[in-house]
Amino acid sequence: MAKKDKKIKVDLTIQKRKKPWKIIIPIAVVVILIIWFVGMYNGLVRTDETVNEKWGNVESTYQRRVDLIPNLIETVKGYAAHEEDLFKEITAARSAWMKAKTPKSQVAAANQVEGALGKLMLVVENYPNLKANENFLALQDELSGTENRINVARQRYNEAVKAYNVKTRRFPTNLVANMFGFAQKEMFEADEGADKVPEVKF
Repeated sequence: MAKKDKKIKVDLTIQKRKKPWKIIIPIAVVVILIIWFVGMYNGLVRTDETVNEKWGNVESTYQRRVDLIPNLIETVKGYAAHEEDLFKEITAARSAWMKAKTPKSQVAAANQVEGALGKLMLVVENYPNLKANENFLALQDELSGTENRINVARQRYNEAVKAYNVKTRRFPTNLVANMFGFAQKEMFEADEGADKVPEVKF
């Protein structure tokens, strides 16, 4: 009888030892799944914020360009006052940029500015004294540098969008992306012909 009691006690002890594993394993699986899920979500947030940061850089370079316009117009007006229609067109394009709120409308307005500045630079060809003006030459250098910055900022934005879009489409991250509304983003695509830097011949 004593042997049976010992055997029962041993069996109960073994069962008690086995029970914690039955609880620990499911909890561990749940914890791992939560960590994995949170990691994917945070990765999406990080890449989304990178895209926003890169677009902010594009915006600031566009802003730098439109900030140069008033000085550029004033300098050119001294030599080509009769080009009033062109000055109005440039001012309207600048105003459209200042009012644009979405990336799509900002791109359209920026393309307007590029076109108007291209026309202005062609008009400048008719004024040799203006081309030799120190203020104008300084503005031309600033504008040229700004155009280069714009191209670099656009390229970096597109790279960030590509990384984000790949992440939102790749399995299993796409499940988390769809669950939390991480939609695909549009890459920067300029209007036809707008990708050319305004032609400046000096």
